[in-house]
Amino acid sequence: MMRPPTSDVSSTRPWTGRSTQVPRTAQSRPATARPHTAASSRHTSSYVVAVLEGRGVSRDVGMAALDRDTGKVFLVQLADTTTYVKTLQQLNLHTPSLILVPDTFLSASHDPLATGGRKPNSTSVLVKRILDEFEGVPMEPVMRKYWNETAGLEFINQLCVEDDERAATVITVANKWVYALCLIGSSPYESLLRYYALSATCALFKHAENKLNTRFSPASLRIRYIQVDGTMMIDPETARNLELVGSMTSKRSTHSLLGVLNHTYTVMAARNMRVNLLAPVASQDAIDARHDVVEEFVQSEVRFTEVKDALKPFNKMDFDKLIASFTVAESSDYTSAKVASARVTLMLNLRSVVKNLPALAKSIEGGQSRLLHFLHKLMSDGRLADIEQEIEKHLNDDATLAKGGVKAVMSRVYAVRANCNRLLDVARETYKENVADIFALNAELSKQHDLPLTVVNQETGFVFQLKKNDLDGSELPRGFINVVVKKGKYTFSSLELQKRNARMKDALDETLVLSARVINDLIQYVVSNIGALYKASESVALLDMLWSFAHTSIVRNYGVLNVIIHLRVVILFLKAYNLQVLPSQMMCTAAMPPLSK
Repeated sequence: MMRPPTSDVSSTRPWTGRSTQVPRTAQSRPATARPHTAASSRHTSSYVVAVLEGRGVSRDVGMAALDRDTGKVFLVQLADTTTYVKTLQQLNLHTPSLILVPDTFLSASHDPLATGGRKPNSTSVLVKRILDEFEGVPMEPVMRKYWNETAGLEFINQLCVEDDERAATVITVANKWVYALCLIGSSPYESLLRYYALSATCALFKHAENKLNTRFSPASLRIRYIQVDGTMMIDPETARNLELVGSMTSKRSTHSLLGVLNHTYTVMAARNMRVNLLAPVASQDAIDARHDVVEEFVQSEVRFTEVKDALKPFNKMDFDKLIASFTVAESSDYTSAKVASARVTLMLNLRSVVKNLPALAKSIEGGQSRLLHFLHKLMSDGRLADIEQEIEKHLNDDATLAKGGVKAVMSRVYAVRANCNRLLDVARETYKENVADIFALNAELSKQHDLPLTVVNQETGFVFQLKKNDLDGSELPRGFINVVVKKGKYTFSSLELQKRNARMKDALDETLVLSARVINDLIQYVVSNIGALYKASESVALLDMLWSFAHTSIVRNYGVLNVIIHLRVVILFLKAYNLQVLPSQMMCTAAMPPLSK
């Protein structure tokens, strides 16, 4: 295997990567290619994936994928075939929204805007296969000097979260002892070095810094190296034809295996189920452990109900995305009221999660399966209790999230406890007085004009409202401006109200900025213990997925599904929707149990 050339990432040569939509030509997509009827059924994702292929004949491919929503990073390096089926499977597991490749992989016709350097006469076969498989996904060329394995390892050491898997990740991607053996000529060990995955990692994070304007806090990302050997290989074409995760007829249709099995509460569990259907676990021990949990849920109605009730508070929640919000340090003005308000909301969301985790852990306490014991241990991590205690120390007990209006504003204004910041207490008192002045003006004008005026808080501030029927056909009194009639109500303002709104807005912005200072200190504490949150999120996702399997088994009277016999699962899917299919030839061996039970 040939080692990719290492270049100096500190070079002063300007960054020339640009979002170039590669033109679709006859060269990039042959006329005999399959119709992309299933392209719209792919899972919506925010992955940015960097792909690098070695220059040798072994077709080694390294990938680094960053999910911008969840802050998870996956690394993989594999020896592929001439059709790159393994690479395409990994890309389907981590559906890209943007693909990064070295600029030397694209010909001048495919990358007409790139400057500098000689271009190859033709685009690489790997790039052509990716373009054909992911039609419409933008591909961006990145300068070759940014594909540097040394800098990639530095990124991993700097950003990988401090947990019990960090050491394994670092050792896997760059074993120093293996590196020493390679230096003295022990070529058989060279295959253990992840040159291409590390180089892709460097390009990925350089792109995040220079193009996405995003930096991450140290030791805040969950970076994992994927072992391809532990999963079953299902090529993308087969997955589409079997409709494992999406229907080929309609994007919104749930007529797929995922649609039958997915009764999850959380977004993380739905993502986890999708990955497990596209790349099923091949380890017998892992399959048996999951099977035991599903069997326990099916046989114990009490356990099943307790887990269901404990999962309900997490409905439609994306714990991974919430955690990622703590890790990103974007180049923005944190003294602005908008950003400050978002940070207060972020902390209120986290408090809601950590408050509900103990109930979920209790619902699986005393479980018979070893996997339930393991999940209970992760959800009962002492660091989670410390985070909850620290949040309670700084946030008011009655501070909750509201959807809109005055309650939503008040929840942010009074989220932080009193006496945490003296200036904050003064700013809140000023804001309270300004709001009282606005309500006093409303009462004064209502009495003056003998009209039942009300004040409503909108995004731009307070406005007056009056029902159309309360005017008795007459016009609004003089002095009211910006009159709008909508849904049988007048909405309007006045010069005096606008003046008081301006004073109120200044006090509100000052309050939110001062609150954010307290919240920022709290965020730093959360980031220092973020490994426990990642583990808790994985535990909730896995438990939710297994509960969904049990729910499907009970509702459809399937019994406990034998996940080893995948053909049975497909038959259950067909029976669920009464689909008529054309039988095809199949081969049955003596090792397969009978399909009828």
